[in-house]
Amino acid sequence: MAEVVVVGAGHAGVEAALACARKGHDTVLCVMNRKMIASMPCNPSIGGPAKGIVVREIDALGGQMGKTADETALQFKMLNTTKGPGVQSLRVQSDKVKYSEKMQEICANQEHLTIQEGIVEELLCDDHSICGVRFQDGSEIHCQVVILTTGTYMSSSVMVSDHVVESGPDDQPTTQRLSESIRSLGLKTFRLKTGTPPRVLTESIDFSKTSEQPGSPQRVCFSYETKETLPYDQQVLCYLTYTTPLTHQLIRDNLQRSSMYSGVVKGVGPRYCPSIEDKLVRFADKERHQLFLEPESLEMDTTYIQGFSTSLPYEIQEEMVHSLPGLEHAVIKKYAYAIEYDAIDPLQLLPSLQTKAIKGLFCAGQINGTSGYEEAAGQGLMAGINASLYLEGKEPLILKRNEAYIGVMIDDLVTKGTKEPYRLLTSRAEYRLLLRHDNADQRLTEYGYQVGLISEERYQAYQKKMIQIEQIKQELNQLRFTAKSSCNSYLIECGYESLKDGVTAYELLRRPKLELIPLLNGTELVVDPDLARQIEIEVKYEGYIEKAKKEADRLIQMERLRLPEDINYEDVIHLSLEARQKLSLVRPLNVGQASRISGVNPADIAVLAVYLQQRHQK
Repeated sequence: MAEVVVVGAGHAGVEAALACARKGHDTVLCVMNRKMIASMPCNPSIGGPAKGIVVREIDALGGQMGKTADETALQFKMLNTTKGPGVQSLRVQSDKVKYSEKMQEICANQEHLTIQEGIVEELLCDDHSICGVRFQDGSEIHCQVVILTTGTYMSSSVMVSDHVVESGPDDQPTTQRLSESIRSLGLKTFRLKTGTPPRVLTESIDFSKTSEQPGSPQRVCFSYETKETLPYDQQVLCYLTYTTPLTHQLIRDNLQRSSMYSGVVKGVGPRYCPSIEDKLVRFADKERHQLFLEPESLEMDTTYIQGFSTSLPYEIQEEMVHSLPGLEHAVIKKYAYAIEYDAIDPLQLLPSLQTKAIKGLFCAGQINGTSGYEEAAGQGLMAGINASLYLEGKEPLILKRNEAYIGVMIDDLVTKGTKEPYRLLTSRAEYRLLLRHDNADQRLTEYGYQVGLISEERYQAYQKKMIQIEQIKQELNQLRFTAKSSCNSYLIECGYESLKDGVTAYELLRRPKLELIPLLNGTELVVDPDLARQIEIEVKYEGYIEKAKKEADRLIQMERLRLPEDINYEDVIHLSLEARQKLSLVRPLNVGQASRISGVNPADIAVLAVYLQQRHQK
């Protein structure tokens, strides 16, 4: 008997299991092979645009991914540094072997957490409430909560051209019966597709024909608790190469031999991470496509060809790889393939990630229609937190769209659904200036502390930091520079004229190009570099940030208008036919969520507001 059973030990499963166990709930993590815990079957990296901010959010809430990514990184790189702070994010090149091994170690040593090897084939329910799971060998574990984090392993098929094998990633087993069990409980499933590129022997690459892609020289990391990172001069290089006309000709000549175009694939593939053949069809005007060469691990002599996912036959893959600059004589260690798998329609989920049909059944990760390790981990953490709160008889933690990318993702899934693998993008967040890399702790540490995943020591350190920031801002408002101040040489260096009148440091910091630390050079005020960057952003973008907060406040007001659980939308007069259908399907919790449903227009929202007012008056 356990309180929680987590099915699947990928990035979602690990975060879910650790969250439940760290909150003191006896948890069983079910995995087919414990050596595959938190494996990286696709790209050997963590983070990226929007995704890197999700990892920061996971850390701010008390999750594990950021800490392990920092500890096992081969390279740290801050992306979009020439753009605004709302789109800057961190990406690390990971040692995929070390990352998985570290997560295995953490799970094995976590109190209240037991790792159970085996294939779960059936969910056990009693009167629409979960009560356990049954394994392939007939054994059972009874519990109060099940969290499904099956990734791409549920009823999965690996495809290369017209050759199809029932298998999970990396030659791991799959099961058809779990999908059948889920459907027997009244949940809808659908097919999705993703893929992976070839891996080649590193020693067989001529890197002189490629461009070096180093990391960032400044110290950056995911976790607020990370004290040391791999020094810049010890970090590995990635490399950039491009497809050629010959590459494109080979693909076009063999397009019908691709699983995607031969009719073998039934699921929908990821729009924002397409196969190379899909890129050529969709972007036919492009003369070339960039490809990144990324090391997989210091323990493996293999390089991952980022952006070269394909399901063409092996012999065509050989020719394609050899058509790339620097890879003319490359030896393929692992061929590319496509994989198709079962996912559930996320419209069947509450914002807590509990299913509407079965009490105590939560779902997280690619089973909910998402793609990416980071999206999976963010959902896994939230499912683990809310499963624990469910056991404790407490209200779930629902992150708002102005509070976290995780909140944006979950709201998109449960409100709009998805027909293709969902990927987080900065463009999905209407308040992205509020959801920055630098301020994840300000947004979420309080929540992590309240749910019990942030220690008292860490919480006190966070509060001290917030006090420091306000104190520094006050000192900047009091510190005045004049025509005789030492900062004038820095102003001239940045293209400004020398000061003629007195001005505060706070006012000067508003100016473009000016940075806080060199501005304060020669003064008695000393600021930590990490704090300096955050203060710069808050001061320079103060007006924009305040505007975004006011817009978010209007959203919050709509979120407070809760919709009754028993509302019958057919009885709400003046609602459009499409709104009735969509509202009845999604069953939004509040007017704010209702406003984001495709097909529900502003006039329908006004009708709902009047309906609620009239119902309240009765």
